[in-house]
Amino acid sequence: MHNGHVAIGGDGQATMGNTIAKSNVRKIRKLQDGKIVVGFAGSTADAFTLLDRFDEKLSAYGGNMKRAAIELAKDWRTDRFLRRLEAMLITASKDELLMVSGTGDVIEPDHQVAAIGSGAMYAQSAALAMKKFAPQLSAEEMVRESLHIAADICIYTNHNLIVEKVG
Repeated sequence: MHNGHVAIGGDGQATMGNTIAKSNVRKIRKLQDGKIVVGFAGSTADAFTLLDRFDEKLSAYGGNMKRAAIELAKDWRTDRFLRRLEAMLITASKDELLMVSGTGDVIEPDHQVAAIGSGAMYAQSAALAMKKFAPQLSAEEMVRESLHIAADICIYTNHNLIVEKVG
């Protein structure tokens, strides 16, 4: 989130161990007619299962993203099948940004910057620096540049980027 705008991005790399399995995975999805954007990291099949469950929770709770995320995290932590899933989610609406994990965490990140996955700390560091030293950039430009920096450093991150804006 930056200057009233929200963008989420992801690279396209899927790995199996230390081998690139696919270079153009779409890790970003729009839900609720584009009002909510979700990004994932981790096992792709697990993430798609969680995305489906999150979408169900959004429908059950009238599009209330925070409530849906909390209910998903509760199920994820306690359900015998779901708790074996290995993925993380970032969810964003025009007003909220959340990170959701299988350990029951629903985190509103500091500084309105969130990152998950192999290159997360590189991308997050770059985004925080840009928010501080290049505030004239748009949220979308910050996401794109942060992911390019992560891809330059992290061998599990590539430059095949998808960036989506909320709304």
